[in-house]
This record gives sequence, structure tokens and C-alpha cells, in this order.
Amino acid sequence: MKYNLNHTTRYSYSDAVPVCHNIVHLRPRNLDRQSYSDFQMIVYPEPFDIHESTDSFGNGETYFSIEQAHMGLTVTATCSVTVNDELAIDYIAANRDSWESIQSQLAFPASPELIECSLFRFESPRVKPFPAVKEYALGSFTTGRPILDACLDLTARIYKDFVYDPRATTVLTPIETVFESRRGVCQDFAHLQIACLRSLGLACRYVSGYMRTYPPPGSVHLQGCDASHAWISVYCGDAGWIDFDPTNNLIPNNNYITVAWGRDYSDVCPIRGVILGGGNHQMTVAVDVIPEE
Repeated sequence: MKYNLNHTTRYSYSDAVPVCHNIVHLRPRNLDRQSYSDFQMIVYPEPFDIHESTDSFGNGETYFSIEQAHMGLTVTATCSVTVNDELAIDYIAANRDSWESIQSQLAFPASPELIECSLFRFESPRVKPFPAVKEYALGSFTTGRPILDACLDLTARIYKDFVYDPRATTVLTPIETVFESRRGVCQDFAHLQIACLRSLGLACRYVSGYMRTYPPPGSVHLQGCDASHAWISVYCGDAGWIDFDPTNNLIPNNNYITVAWGRDYSDVCPIRGVILGGGNHQMTVAVDVIPEE
């Protein structure tokens, strides 16, 4: 499946901003089953400085600064992305190992690969496990259960027990509040599932990207109506990393585009930065994930 991707973020300020510095994670990753081409990022006003690099997790990262007074900022990223139709998951290997055996491997890593994976076992700025999430996770991670089976069960339970409600949380809402209210959005459910898994000593990372959406039957797909999405990836031993989407109770397929991964949202925020002045400001985001016929 091939997609044309367009992501536009606009900021408007009540007072002029004389200078801003920003870091952007909008360039998709090249993976075994995904590749991108023709990536372009347009910033207005024109940046004083802009350059691309790779962060510590291997994500594409763009830095730019604007050093002239401006009342608004627009960042548009476009590219083509190809995602293989077949999921390359070794289900036999993923169901061969119990979750306890994976936990033991990560607790005493015996290879560079396991050392790198074990970095995702620990708490991070937005994911700090607490006793109640461990108890919740143990409802799926019973003794000797294969790790894939347990992860699928936990994903399904979060999907069933929690309500998608974009008015219930903000990007700063702690997972304790999400857990108590049983409401949130994809970012919240990803953080919650990561907290559950890390509370058991398993390695889990936060994945940001896009999900192709479908209009209701008989309706036209409106431009700009798609959105950024978040899900998780779990280290499953010989089967490698496997993705799970608790918001939709799915293993991500060719309807998903991976942009970046990290410990939590703070590592892969699409756009973050600092400004001087500006007064009040508003932000709007428009995303299009357009499949090529």
C-alpha cells in the first residue's frame, strides 16, 4: 500500500514572537516493511537555521529556528510512504516464550540487543508505573502465559474497559487520572499499556505515526480530517518487537504508518520548542493520509 502523506501544523499568536527554536519528528522511519520517499518540510516564516539529524532512538529529527518577529508559524511535512501488505510476525516464536522468560532475559541482558531493549523497561517522564496498573496487568499476565497471548489480552481489555473521549484529557494528563476515570485518547491508552508492561519488567516503547481512516458509508473523505496516532511496541524475544494498538484492539497493519518511537510521547512529540513572547496562542493540525489507487 502506498500513501501520500501531508501533515500541517499552524500556530497563531496574539503578540509577536521575536524568536523561536523547535525540534520536529515528522519524517517517517525506514523499516523492513515500510519505506518513504520525497520527504519535504516547509516552514513559514522562513527559518534562520534548519538542519536534519537522527536522535538517540534512530528517529529522523529536524531542528529549526526563526529569528524574526512573527505572528504565526506554519509547518507542513509531505512525503510518500509504502507499507508492505503482509505482517512479518513470527507467531510461533511469540507464543513459544512465556512472558516470565522474556522478563528474565531483560533483567539480565546477555547481548547488546537485549541491553538496548532493556532501556525500555524503566519509567520515563510520562510513564511512571504504580501498583494499581501492575495489578491490572496481572489480570492478563498469568503464570506461564505466552507473551503474545498475554499482550493481546491486555490490549483487548484496555479497549473494552476504557472510553475514547478527546475531551477527557490533555497532553499533560497523568496516567493515574486516565486509569481512574477510564477515559482518554490514543496517547493516554498507549502510556497506560506501557505502564502496565513496564510494571512487570517487560520492554515497551511508545510509537507515533498515522492511521488511515475511513469515512462513514456514503460520506466523502474530508481533507485534513485524519490525525496523528499512537500505539505501542513490545519486545517479544525471538519474535522481536511486535506492535499493539489498544485504542482499536488491533495489531497494526498496512493501514498504519510509523513515524517515530521512544520511551513515551515526550521523546517523539511531532513539534516541540520554545518561544519568547507571543501572548496567547492557538494551534491547529490537519493531516491527510491519502492512499494511491
